[in-house]
Amino acid sequence: MSIIKKFRIKSFKKINSIIEFENVTLAYGNRIILDNISFKINEGQIFGMLGPNGVGKSTIFNLITGLIKPMSGNIKISGVDVIQYPIYLRTRKFKIGYVPQHGGYFNDLTLHENFRAISEIVIDNKNLGEDRINYLISKFQLENYKDIKVKFLSGGQKKKLVIGLSLLSEPKILLLDECFAALDILTIKMLQEIIVNLQQENQIAICICDHQARDLLACVDVAIILSNCKIVAKDTPSNLVKNISAKDAYFGENFKFN
Repeated sequence: MSIIKKFRIKSFKKINSIIEFENVTLAYGNRIILDNISFKINEGQIFGMLGPNGVGKSTIFNLITGLIKPMSGNIKISGVDVIQYPIYLRTRKFKIGYVPQHGGYFNDLTLHENFRAISEIVIDNKNLGEDRINYLISKFQLENYKDIKVKFLSGGQKKKLVIGLSLLSEPKILLLDECFAALDILTIKMLQEIIVNLQQENQIAICICDHQARDLLACVDVAIILSNCKIVAKDTPSNLVKNISAKDAYFGENFKFN
């Protein structure tokens, strides 16, 4: 597959971090999941997370949204320590959108009914709700499926729907959990183009975790490799695949990016 990202944002005019982990540690009982990790995601950046199963990628999303709390360390969003913020307040105050790996929609409702149901929760000005819905349905080219129940849609159509639902609140941060999993090549390319366009048009900071390393590296600005509870490497895609620690922990010697 050709590289979707035509350019990489290597530096930002305003290097403002929108998400910051400072020495974060998390354990379940005696099992350490994250061990004193620190990283930053900048405003308007597409940030990737790679690593083996169970290494803590989805856990980081749960920490960002407030579903769980760390044992120690600080998590800042837009410069504010959010450890004590509950989920509902954190996601609304700091405008966080989340796309889960599975689900995220009502199977027995139509596509349009899904948009209306979520808009009633996240859009305060009800007069603007339908305009926002129509805009997103058009943006993702879903007009022909408005009145079809979601359970009858394809995997790619469902993924576009869930991303559309996550954008109803006009988030500044978008979290995508395993967004390329179990999708065909053409659908993956479509999603990559959607992700890059969201950055270019909406300046959203996007964080992606996935096992599809080539697909993720094709559309991110920078990525980290997680292994043994630590961040072992962080760099641009072209540099990351050459990193010895990244090769040892995840890629192996024979991995080719393009």
